[in-house]
Amino acid sequence: MKETKHSIVFICTHNSARSQLAEALMRHYFGDFYEAYSAGTEATFVKSQVLLVLAEAGVSAEGLYSKTIEDLGHQRFETVITVCDDAQKNCPYYPGTVQTIHHSFPDPSNSLMDEEQNLECFRKSRDSIQAWLLESFSAQ
Repeated sequence: MKETKHSIVFICTHNSARSQLAEALMRHYFGDFYEAYSAGTEATFVKSQVLLVLAEAGVSAEGLYSKTIEDLGHQRFETVITVCDDAQKNCPYYPGTVQTIHHSFPDPSNSLMDEEQNLECFRKSRDSIQAWLLESFSAQ
């Protein structure tokens, strides 16, 4: 008998960095158990630094693209995780959701930094999100 995967969505404002990192990392570590998605309250684009830091860690970025919550249609999610404070304030209610979790991660984007400093912020975000996911979902 095939087990059904749990559905999980990571929501951030622009669906360009933190939620994309979380989606890719969740698929990488827990793809056998979770069907992971990400969305934003607004859609923009996946930042190139996200793709770089995922590649550095050996994590696939396949299928990542920026989308809104509305783009996910009437999909039901067992777990909704907001990864920024703005998304938590603006996140709609999802019927059928078993749990809603808020864990804010600092925004790695900073136009005042040089390219290498900014990339280091994205690495820190990747590592923070990865550590939190491993701690939170390994025991499940």
